[in-house]
Amino acid sequence: MSLRKKSISSFFWAALEQMGNQTISLVVSIILARILLPKDFGLIGMILIFMAIGKAIIDSGLSQSLIRSKKVTNVDFSTVFFFNVSLSFILYGALFFLAPLVSQFYEEPILTSIIRWYSLVFILTALGSIQQTRFIKTLRFKVFFKIAFPSILLGGGIGVFMALNDFGVWSLVASAVSQAFFNTVFLWIFSNWRPRLVFSLAQFKKHFNYGYKLTMSSIIDVGYRNIYAVLIGKYYSARELGYYNRADTLQQLPVANIGAILTKVTFPVFAKVQDDNVKLKYAIKLIIKSVTTVLAPLLLLAAALGEPLFRFILTEKWLPAVPYFQILCWAGILYPLNANNLNLLKVKGRSDLFLRLEIIKKGLGLLLIFIAFPYGIKALLYTMVVNSVISFFINSNFTKKFINYSSFEQLGDILPLIVQAAIVAFLVYVADTNFQHYINSDVLRILLWGTAGTLMYVATLQIFQKSFIKQAISFFKNQ
Repeated sequence: MSLRKKSISSFFWAALEQMGNQTISLVVSIILARILLPKDFGLIGMILIFMAIGKAIIDSGLSQSLIRSKKVTNVDFSTVFFFNVSLSFILYGALFFLAPLVSQFYEEPILTSIIRWYSLVFILTALGSIQQTRFIKTLRFKVFFKIAFPSILLGGGIGVFMALNDFGVWSLVASAVSQAFFNTVFLWIFSNWRPRLVFSLAQFKKHFNYGYKLTMSSIIDVGYRNIYAVLIGKYYSARELGYYNRADTLQQLPVANIGAILTKVTFPVFAKVQDDNVKLKYAIKLIIKSVTTVLAPLLLLAAALGEPLFRFILTEKWLPAVPYFQILCWAGILYPLNANNLNLLKVKGRSDLFLRLEIIKKGLGLLLIFIAFPYGIKALLYTMVVNSVISFFINSNFTKKFINYSSFEQLGDILPLIVQAAIVAFLVYVADTNFQHYINSDVLRILLWGTAGTLMYVATLQIFQKSFIKQAISFFKNQ
């Protein structure tokens, strides 16, 4: 199978695995949100920064180094495996003893026990990290679908069962831990790789020198993204944090999934053609426009229909989360675009530049947070929108240096698509606002205006994006 055909096949299975399993996760999340209280989600939101940083360390840049390296042996895989597992036990021990301090910070005593149980995810994830890395390196995303589907189903089922039996916040903890457990078990079942009792210091240094910068970048990124939850949880309430958490979760459904699909598929594919700048530019250009074509209208139409969407999915008690969701939708439009530009730096082996950019961007982001914090939660969230735009110009500046694809050329490709989606979303919002008194059903409002908005957007594509549509269709037909 050619690289292009394998890429298309991989993208299909990665999309099916990511979107299909996230749909199951969403359904489980909706059921839990209908049963549990906003405060329960807020309590989990308070510790997510620690979970996210721990996950970033376990999913270390060493794994990225294994994927990028053209020649790796079982010694490489075994070395990184034992490092990851050892690190996971250290992280678990650190959080076990720090848990009481976190509880004191938030003034929520129950967090001590929650952290100590939830942190088991670190060890479980590390035990399956190399099996997962090997599947990604060989573009075997079909296997992921077979692994993730039952894991999410079983973990979600346990969470729902416990929620129905009044276990409250522990339903969320049990769901996360059990899902990680089943995922690791299935990774070992489906993979024939087993670690050897060997640890090569030379190979470790090789992967560490490349990977530690990506790990630090990832820690900075997740730390920055979760600082919002820390501030809301500390200075507002667990309830408000619960609203933010649900708004972020729904917004992340399309954003994080598309971003994850791109990262999983494009990084190993780009790594195979890392020395051919013409092919790299063509692929990145096509992906950027294709993703924006889908993501921009999806997010902006969801924002326009936020009120009926939240009431239908999560019930009336979650309506205060709607304004947060609408702001986050705007912040998410450029996220996969930024991820794709950063992927190029990893492919080119410039993890040092990757880290430097993260420090600059997050430093500017913290400055924006400091300025906006006195003005409330909404002002805080608007800093995400501003920072996503700033990040785009910083990231794409280096895309020009490596493959001659400048910020303004990228803007020329994506801005018309975003403007088209924004105009359609505005018309849908106006229509829904003016006719909501005549349409009492939230389902009908979502279906009617969602369909109308989609048709309008497709019509604008046919008028203004004919050449791009033909190019994309021709590319996929030729695979």
